Amino acid sequence: MSNDAWKLAAAERALQYVEPGMKLGLGTGSTAAKFVEVLGPKVKEGLELICVATSQATQAHAEQLGIPMTTLDEVPFLDLTVDGADQLDGELRLIKGGGGALLREKIVATASGRMIVIADETKKVETLGAHPLPLEVVQFGLTATRNMVIALAADAGCEGEITLRKGADGKPFVTDSGNYILDCAFGAIAEPEDLDEALKLIPGVVENGLFLGIADLAIVAGADGITLVGSDDGDI
Repeated sequence: MSNDAWKLAAAERALQYVEPGMKLGLGTGSTAAKFVEVLGPKVKEGLELICVATSQATQAHAEQLGIPMTTLDEVPFLDLTVDGADQLDGELRLIKGGGGALLREKIVATASGRMIVIADETKKVETLGAHPLPLEVVQFGLTATRNMVIALAADAGCEGEITLRKGADGKPFVTDSGNYILDCAFGAIAEPEDLDEALKLIPGVVENGLFLGIADLAIVAGADGITLVGSDDGDI
């Protein structure tokens, strides 16, 4: 099976945790899009629920499939969010933000009673960091913010190239919230919690792509089938 097929398998397994009447958060990215694709037919068959999207792209995708949508302003607490990850480790610590929606993804996930991560086996790692860590930053004072990231990340034991993400047009990528993204190639992040705390001290950093203590279960699909990381006792 290909990575694409594994993503689909993980998405289909996540449907087992969706119950009628749920208020559901929908993630962003290629794997999360698979979940939207398999959720659409269930809604068409009569599954009643209401969903909140983590990006404009996911909103448009869900609406095309006839999935009922709302906002966190209308429904400020969700039962469950299903989203992908750029990396996850055995402690369900994540790096997210490759798709540029990390701020909204974290807001939606933390407004949810539970978060399920769906991923293919290439995303499961021993140590986070091989995938660059995205930081959503305000446009004002970008150079000053970048310099503070360099200094405080070094204090947390992380160093590496920090680049401003560009779009297909060569211009700076702008998030749905109007911010820029810095991609930090730190390599192995030995102490994610220390780095997370350091980055929170920087005013220009709106949010970072470390999702720590947020996910409850990961559904990882690969050559050997489905592997669950975390609790699967019905009370996740």
